[in-house]
Amino acid sequence: MKKDLHVAIAGATGAVGIEMLKTLEKRNFPVGKLTPLASKRSAGKSLSFRGEEVTVQELTKDSFAGVDIALFSAGGGISEEFAPAAVDAGAVVVDNSSAFRMDENVPLVVPEINAAAVSGHQGIIANPNCSTIVTVMALGPLHRAFGLKRIFASTYQAVSGSGAMGIVELERQVGEITSGKDITCEVYPHQIAFNVLPHVDVFLDNGYTKEELKMVNESRKIMGLPDFQASVTCVRVPVYRAHSVAVSAEFEKTVSIEEARAAIEQAPGIDLNDDVGNNGYPLPLNLAGEDNCQVGRIRKDCAFDNGLSFWVVGDQLLKGAALNAVQIAEEVAKL
Repeated sequence: MKKDLHVAIAGATGAVGIEMLKTLEKRNFPVGKLTPLASKRSAGKSLSFRGEEVTVQELTKDSFAGVDIALFSAGGGISEEFAPAAVDAGAVVVDNSSAFRMDENVPLVVPEINAAAVSGHQGIIANPNCSTIVTVMALGPLHRAFGLKRIFASTYQAVSGSGAMGIVELERQVGEITSGKDITCEVYPHQIAFNVLPHVDVFLDNGYTKEELKMVNESRKIMGLPDFQASVTCVRVPVYRAHSVAVSAEFEKTVSIEEARAAIEQAPGIDLNDDVGNNGYPLPLNLAGEDNCQVGRIRKDCAFDNGLSFWVVGDQLLKGAALNAVQIAEEVAKL
């Protein structure tokens, strides 16, 4: 792996940007110089990295001189505006937004599933959607074992997936309820406290949301399965952190529970937690702050001849965003 790399983080003061900073430090990524970038409003703030304070600079198109790797987590519009400038300056961009995910010239990468795709980049590599990452972390090893055809899935997505204000809204509404005050809704169209909303992202003409179709299209690209089908319902739940997904999957080959568990146990980045006799199964409360995803409740699916049902959970700010981006950067550093 290359050493003393100049790394920039665009959106460094946001929730994912902060996690990127922590992950670079935790994984001892070979950062020789760090340049945190953010809006003019956040410029001048200090962030801690390896025991030292680093000053946040304003993001401009001239911010990337000498930068080797630029991690972007500032929204699709910012990525579309500034990522090309970073590439022109010689940086490799790892982008956490949806701006380039379905561009045929941009690899869409989950390193445990398709790390080899990194070598085909033309300056930009896309980080998939958080719930897609968590789901394919389980689907990838099962696909290698049995040959994946299609899934039906429902997500249970934490409020931090909406950013810091999602957490604020949940906390505020719980306080309003317990103190007998009127409920105020600012982030979500309905009360999220003690409720679930089958509404993540915007609705499309076909009745699905953008978030739901991301699962279909991104999974096809990541796993190299152009004929893969998925019907997904994405649900926001009153959980602070870590997304959960209930999946029913159909495969080409005859499935067995033992082989499925073995495939998960042998796969990197995902752990088996499947001991229902002792109430052992993945919980978002336990996976918050953890790098690995977990799979449990593995069982034969009653609706498919060659089907498995399972429950997978992962921290959407880490494996679903910051950690996956840094892992991509590690693959870039090996080139």
